[in-house]
Amino acid sequence: MSWSTREVGELAGTSLRTVRHYHDIGLLEAPARGTNGYKQYGVRHLVRLLRIRRLTELGFSLAQIATMTASDDDTATLLRSVDAQLADSIGRLQQARVELAQLLVSPDTDPSTPAGLVTVADEASTDADSAFLVVIAQVVSAPVLDAYVSMLRAKRDDPLLREFESLRADVDEATLDDLAARLLAHRHELYVAYPALRDLTSESPVGPVRCAQAISAAVAELYNPAQFEVLRRCTRLQEATSHATPETSPTLPGEPLSLSAENQSARG
Repeated sequence: MSWSTREVGELAGTSLRTVRHYHDIGLLEAPARGTNGYKQYGVRHLVRLLRIRRLTELGFSLAQIATMTASDDDTATLLRSVDAQLADSIGRLQQARVELAQLLVSPDTDPSTPAGLVTVADEASTDADSAFLVVIAQVVSAPVLDAYVSMLRAKRDDPLLREFESLRADVDEATLDDLAARLLAHRHELYVAYPALRDLTSESPVGPVRCAQAISAAVAELYNPAQFEVLRRCTRLQEATSHATPETSPTLPGEPLSLSAENQSARG
């Protein structure tokens, strides 16, 4: 009894293309050909295909299957390796389900919001605040992010920040100066309460320079010209009072960054 490539594939619960792929990578021995030139698969080929299918269902890669030998030690080592990989995958999937559950109770939140920040993003006042949070989560260290999130939750109803968020792009100079001065005082208070925010770039996973550049670019693009100008003036006041190069320091979503002179170029 013999089968064609399509027939043996169907018997094994796989496709003709897969059977051919196994031949190409040396995972399945090529069968003899009949007088008509067609391949003739036998029981040993079917058994091999069924074994490959079973091993792939268990989580073995084709490369691992190709290295398997009759040695019990080798097989046991591979089994332990695959088991560890599956445990890791299960952990990631379980965490993904936890995060999906958070998103399901916050349907208006962007699904791309970083893990652990769904509730914070859901409370964000504006789209710009939410987008800025996504950038922050990517470029700052875990301690800085924790401090930033704690500050957001504690200060989300702060009247000064609500005033900043509602600032129109065409406000007058006096309004800009006044708000910048009040934000500076607010910034100093936050440094005391959340010292990790004095330097956003500290221990950044992408490095201090790239971290500062990413945050500066986000501020420049996400907030309107008046908001950006308030932040710039706030930083200049800080420079004037401290006589030192300002630190890259956020406060709240509405006042996210102390902009140094070199980073103001992001605005043009």
